Amino acid sequence: MRALLQRVSHASVTVEGEVVGQTGPGLLILICAMQGDEEAQADHLAAKIAKLRIFTDEAGKMNLSVRDMGGSALVVSQFTLAADTSRGNRPGFSTAAPPEEGRRLYEYFAKALEAQGVPVDTGRFGADMKVALLNDGPVTIWMES
Repeated sequence: MRALLQRVSHASVTVEGEVVGQTGPGLLILICAMQGDEEAQADHLAAKIAKLRIFTDEAGKMNLSVRDMGGSALVVSQFTLAADTSRGNRPGFSTAAPPEEGRRLYEYFAKALEAQGVPVDTGRFGADMKVALLNDGPVTIWMES
C-alpha cells in the first residue's frame, strides 16, 4: 500500500456538493492499494501512522503522534498514487489493485487505523471527490508498506 500523509489543521471531502468526510486537526491520508497487497500491509501501515510522531509538542518539536495530540484522520482513496511515469507523458496505473480489491483494502485500512485509536472519517471510493485542506507546517510524508 502507498500513503501520502498531510498534517492538517482541517480537511474535507465533497462529492456532488455534499461534504462526505472531514477532520479537524490531524491527518489527511491519501491511500492506494497496490496489486498483491493484503490486510497485513494495511495493518502495518495503520499501526505505523497511528504512532508516527509528526505533531509538535509544547517545545515546538515534532514529538507527538496523532493519537497523542487527540487528532483524527480523513482517509481518501487515491489510485493515482500508483502512477507509473517512467515512459511517455501519460501515467499508467496498472500496478494499482483492481477496483474491488482496492475498495476492500481501503475500507479495511480505515477500520485498522480506527482500531489503533485514531478517529477516522472517509471519502467515497471511486467518486469524483473535491478535497480541501489546510496543510499544517507544511508536513507531507510518503509511506509504503
